[in-house]
Amino acid sequence: MTDSLILDVDEGKALAPGHSLLSIGVTAVEGDFERGEAVACRTADGREIARGLVNYSSPEARRIARKPSGEIEAILGNIDEPELIHRDNMVLR
Repeated sequence: MTDSLILDVDEGKALAPGHSLLSIGVTAVEGDFERGEAVACRTADGREIARGLVNYSSPEARRIARKPSGEIEAILGNIDEPELIHRDNMVLR
């Protein structure tokens, strides 16, 4: 899977069991994808730690990466969901 979200797992901002993936925990976006597509969630060294269905396209995800959920509407002009991947649409590996 080449479409990926690179996560800031060292600072504990990205993933925890039972939690959704928020934009603030994403440091980079790789590939091109649309809302609803499956992407890999990887550490900076490339290790895949989860997969999930994204709530934003890759161009949108790039714009909101490292930003708090409260800033999404101001950045994009709308807010579809407060998280990049909801916990119900994600599986940890």
